[in-house]
Amino acid sequence: MITQSLFSDKSATINEENIQRILEGSYKLPEHIRIAIVKLGAEQKRYTWDDEDFLKAQQSYIDLFADKLKQSPRVSKAEPMPDLLVSKNPSFTSIREAAVRMQADMVIVYSITGDVYSRNKFFAKQDTKAFATTQLILMDVRTGLIPFSTVVTKDYLSQKKKDELDYAETRSRIKN
Repeated sequence: MITQSLFSDKSATINEENIQRILEGSYKLPEHIRIAIVKLGAEQKRYTWDDEDFLKAQQSYIDLFADKLKQSPRVSKAEPMPDLLVSKNPSFTSIREAAVRMQADMVIVYSITGDVYSRNKFFAKQDTKAFATTQLILMDVRTGLIPFSTVVTKDYLSQKKKDELDYAETRSRIKN
């Protein structure tokens, strides 16, 4: 059973002996888990009226995520890691160290990237399509192992609604 980190230094390298120990070893999630949640990825700075809606949507994603995690009987705490604890170019080591400061057993690290595209039509309403790709890992803070990871891409297609004043409002709604 692997119960401690076998990564030997801050660069998160691992020697051949420890590679074999990890690959031949077993891992078990702790019974009670305290989770830190880290969102990676720089947000594009936009200077428009929809910034407030965008920021509220981002916060609602984190709140929903934390609330869902707390529904598990194994999760005793699920809290977002403050941006102050995450460097601009975070590494696994720096994220683990910040999670230790929060007394988290596990850290969920995720990023969401996406964009909005439009297709103009001559005799019909313009189609607007948004897509987002979410990448997520669950990392054990004690061992540095990643027992779960996933990448999910979703898209959404819509057109401008009658109550939307302009195309910017349509793009914002579809992206959110």
